[in-house]
Amino acid sequence: MKKMYRLIERGFEKLTSIAIATLGNSITFIVAFCTVLYWLTNKKFYKQDIHYSIGDVILGVTFLSLFIIQKSFNRFSASLHLKVNELVSSHEPASNEVIDIGEKTEREITEFTKENAETTEQSKEDIEIV
Repeated sequence: MKKMYRLIERGFEKLTSIAIATLGNSITFIVAFCTVLYWLTNKKFYKQDIHYSIGDVILGVTFLSLFIIQKSFNRFSASLHLKVNELVSSHEPASNEVIDIGEKTEREITEFTKENAETTEQSKEDIEIV
C-alpha cells in the first residue's frame, strides 16, 4: 500500500511540475492570448447583452493573468532557490542536502524537516549544557 501511495505521489509531483512549467511558458501565454482575442472578436460576443460581454472580458483578463502570475512566480522561485543554494554552499557546517531540496517530493521534504528540527533541538541542548 505504501509503495502504491509513493508511486501515486511521485506521479502527481511530476504532473504538477509539468503543469507549472507549461503555465509559466511564454508560448502558452501567446496561445491563451490568441484564444481570448478570437473569443472577443467572435460574432457571438457582439450579439450578447452588455453584462455578458463585460463578464467575458473580465474572464479573459483573469485567464491571461494566471499565465503572467505563474511566469513571474517561476522567475522569483528560481532566483530565490539560487540565492539560498549559494548561501548554503558557502557555509561549511551547513548540510548540502538542502541545496536540491526543491526537487524532492513533499514526503522527503517533511522527513528532512523533522530531522532538521531534531538536530536543531539537540544543538540547543548542547549549547545550554556548555
